[in-house]
Amino acid sequence: MRVPFNEYEHVFTPIKIGNTTLRSRIEFSPMVCDMTNSLGEPLPTYADFVELQAASGVGLITLGATPVNLDSAPDYPAELDVTDDAKIGLLADLSAAAHRRGAKLSVELVHAGRGADLNLIKLPYVLAPSNIPIPGKEHYPIKEMDQLDIDKVIADYVDCALRLQKANFDGVMIHGAHGNLVAQFLSPMSNHRTDIYGGSLENRARFPLMLLKAMREAVGPNFIIEFRISGDEILPEGMRTDEVIEFLKLAQEYIDLINVSAGLIVDPRGQCYSMPPYFRPKGVNVPYAKAIKQCPDIHKPVSVVGGIMTAAQADKLIAEGAVDMCAMARALLADPDMLNKSWHGKPEEARPCLRCWGCAGGGGHITCAVNSALGQTHQYKEVQPAKTKKKVVVIGGGIAGTQAARTLVQRGHNVELFEKSDKLGGLLNDINKLDFKDDMLAYTEWLQRMTAVCGADVRLNTEATPELAMAEQPDAIVVAVGSEPVKPPIPGLDRKNVVSVLDVDSGRVKVSGKVVVCGGGLSGCESGLQLAMEGCEVTIVDQIPEDGFASGVMDITRNMLLMLLRDNHVKLVGGHIVRSVDDAGVHVEGKDWKYQTLEADYVVEAFGMKARTAVADQFRYLIPDVYVVGDAEQAKNIKNANRTAYEVCCNI
Repeated sequence: MRVPFNEYEHVFTPIKIGNTTLRSRIEFSPMVCDMTNSLGEPLPTYADFVELQAASGVGLITLGATPVNLDSAPDYPAELDVTDDAKIGLLADLSAAAHRRGAKLSVELVHAGRGADLNLIKLPYVLAPSNIPIPGKEHYPIKEMDQLDIDKVIADYVDCALRLQKANFDGVMIHGAHGNLVAQFLSPMSNHRTDIYGGSLENRARFPLMLLKAMREAVGPNFIIEFRISGDEILPEGMRTDEVIEFLKLAQEYIDLINVSAGLIVDPRGQCYSMPPYFRPKGVNVPYAKAIKQCPDIHKPVSVVGGIMTAAQADKLIAEGAVDMCAMARALLADPDMLNKSWHGKPEEARPCLRCWGCAGGGGHITCAVNSALGQTHQYKEVQPAKTKKKVVVIGGGIAGTQAARTLVQRGHNVELFEKSDKLGGLLNDINKLDFKDDMLAYTEWLQRMTAVCGADVRLNTEATPELAMAEQPDAIVVAVGSEPVKPPIPGLDRKNVVSVLDVDSGRVKVSGKVVVCGGGLSGCESGLQLAMEGCEVTIVDQIPEDGFASGVMDITRNMLLMLLRDNHVKLVGGHIVRSVDDAGVHVEGKDWKYQTLEADYVVEAFGMKARTAVADQFRYLIPDVYVVGDAEQAKNIKNANRTAYEVCCNI
């Protein structure tokens, strides 16, 4: 059956997976959301999160990595517990939340094997096919699995699947990718066994095939079994695409859907394929999925995950025969209505994702840098109409100011927004020009477009003053004047060859030759990478140790940035304080009190940002209801700017 004509008819054409029909060809890719209590039971917010996913229009939802055995399998805290019959009722609440919105529900079942966390498991060792540790966990004791261990793990998978069946789930995903236990058996990199489970592909595939066969026999033909696999493990010693295809020819007898990712979570060299950050191209894993899909001997539908960000991108991949389905998560966290807006012919209204991975590294309920309602409860779950309509003046049209304006108008307030420049977006307009910041550029353009039509009176080229603000007779004032660069009292920073990181990133100033970037934070490292890619000889210096450079982002994003800096021959100098700048270059002092000079044709200031407190203070006490938000209160990041503005304005 085909849907009536629309721009994305392939995405919205139903597809049959096994004996189950999905309403669309988008699946919500699994992400651990941290919405459980200490017993692994879903909190009420978890059902809300599932319903939000279902309302997005996806055909299938897969809940994030869920261990099949709490004694040996977990690698992450706050995962859902599906190992206990006492949890069936709570699990059924999740399936009901998905079904009432028309989606099917699955769970990503996983055993981390050698990647398990000794702080979470109950065994004094981790299980693995071979005694080969992973980077960072070389001290972990490993038990090479015997037949009893293998049989126990298979029984655990089957036990969990049957329990989920009782809880009205529609299927499971077997996580055979990213270096988890199933993948450890498959890969020659991690399986050095000499028995029937090691050596040839036929032997390495034995355990995964035994597991899948037992699973299919237990759950029957009407329960979806999806298998996630790394289409290529990327590392030279890992599993290649040709062997993946050969394995899938054998495995397809037992599965309904192939989910193609790549790389390994357990090794920094392959993480950026498993969870691609904004440095990676969109759809980075498509070539592997396409090779599998176009193999004439594979007859199961193929889905791909990894940087699939829009309905248009997904539709094109399906239309050209690269895949049958697309899996996405971050794009639907940034805007849960992205698919629905696309279906109704308004894709430009969908809020773009930054691909920053702030959703996966928050240390709490899943959150989003650009969608402040995500993971929220009670009054912040969605914008509520205000009981009393008010006149509100917003000062500043950057991230926080535009978020404030849109939220206030949505609540029914009369809003005046003053922005001193000729465009909205604030500092985004300076930092979105880097080659790897196309997601941020798209977000900036969305912010400008949607704020301009939100219903606020937006006054560009108008610098607010206390007199101008009070002339509007406001009931409330939101101060969002942002931040400005830190200017430490270092001799020589006033030289002509010393430039701001904002001027460099925006392209207002061109630099060349030997460049010293003063500041090893995220902005300094990103700017240094861009300059190195343009042919400059770059050194980044900071008083913090080198292992603290580019901090403040998720490890996977940071690891890739540091890897790219290394690959582009950027020199990192940690533990040194910048003392002065002159004709010879940048003079720095180490912890040993020894000086050295870093030669420089240009010096880039990236010492960080500070709140524009003096500007904010002009408005802070004009009337009782004045609120300072975003960087104007504390210079942090995009997520903080959006969230503080959103929460404040939900209460005005």
